[in-house]
Amino acid sequence: MKQATCEERVKKNLDDQLDNLRKLWDLYCEGEESDPDLGTFDEYGLWFDYIAPDTYDDQDEGWFVYQLSTGGPGDEFRFFVNPDLSVHRIEYWFLDWFDGASRRLYGTDYDLLEEIYTSYFFESGIAQYRYDEATS
Repeated sequence: MKQATCEERVKKNLDDQLDNLRKLWDLYCEGEESDPDLGTFDEYGLWFDYIAPDTYDDQDEGWFVYQLSTGGPGDEFRFFVNPDLSVHRIEYWFLDWFDGASRRLYGTDYDLLEEIYTSYFFESGIAQYRYDEATS
């Protein structure tokens, strides 16, 4: 049986990640310890870093990556930022061996991820630190 492509799986995986992040972010903002199935917001993501422009072929714009899982498959959110490091676009990427698919976020999904980026990564100084580290 042939495995479904990333394009065929990306919507379900995005919806699942958004549900998990909404639940964990709400708990985090309320000062709750953790979710019994998901753990804590602090533990949920694997990696946050800045990918400078021209790191990859045909990559004119840099982005911050919030990686949620690795391997086959892996998934991540990409935050494309202005010169002041404020967000202007957010994408979700679902990646498997030699395959990948992405979705641009809009509406309440965008609002959730922008709030997480701004409140958790930007205001804490993590985004600036990762940016400086990648561009110096």
